[in-house]
Amino acid sequence: MNSPTGLPRASAHILITGASGGLGGALARYYARPGVRLSLWGRDEARLLRIAEVCRAAGAATAIRSLDIADIKAAIAAIAADDAADPFDLAILASGRGDIRAVGDAVEDAPLIATLGAVNFTAPAAMAAALAERMAIRGGGGIVLIGSAAAFHALPFAAAYSGTKAGLARFADALRLGVRAHGVTVTLVSPGFIDTPTGRQTPGPKPLIMQPEAVAARIAAAAARGKPHLILPWPFAVLRLADRLLPRVLRDRLLLSLAPPEAP
Repeated sequence: MNSPTGLPRASAHILITGASGGLGGALARYYARPGVRLSLWGRDEARLLRIAEVCRAAGAATAIRSLDIADIKAAIAAIAADDAADPFDLAILASGRGDIRAVGDAVEDAPLIATLGAVNFTAPAAMAAALAERMAIRGGGGIVLIGSAAAFHALPFAAAYSGTKAGLARFADALRLGVRAHGVTVTLVSPGFIDTPTGRQTPGPKPLIMQPEAVAARIAAAAARGKPHLILPWPFAVLRLADRLLPRVLRDRLLLSLAPPEAP
């Protein structure tokens, strides 16, 4: 599938969902090279076409699918159909959506919570399960699920985002244990802040922000090794431990202090 450096071997077939986004596009560009077959999925067809042109120019055979994975039945059917036509060696499920509580609201909007539940958890989990079953039958493959460092913390201003990513993290670990005997690897990636157009729209400070190209390279290397969990950058692993060890009263005070400032 991949070399130890994360570069794809000849004839690898790689699926990247969320390829019209900042991180997904960086992953597509990283893997694009002669001999590699890329299947790029995304909601924004115009951006997807531009990414595909770049990947083809780099020598990769590239196909696109414009799809909103919030339509979960369609997403499951599509991944099964595409894998049946040309089996995936590696699937990076990078689709996702982030949001925070609106200014002046006590809690997040209920329909928004339902949408984030579908896009950040239910759809990628179901797609990963469908693909893992097919990979297990043929005895190998790799799946990468893009979570978030926010999953480590009960963020009161982003309960839906942190909660759905926490659910995905637990699912990824359980799926990894369930299929490892069949030669299938599952890697969870928990990044902090990434310098993408979507990420820049989130208000508040963004400590240790990372460039998407650097994150893509780290993800590829982790996938090549079948690493169970990649946390980026490493200080967020320390914050995860601190969240677990702090007394609840101190942890609550800290989490409440992280809320973005209210607009004037």
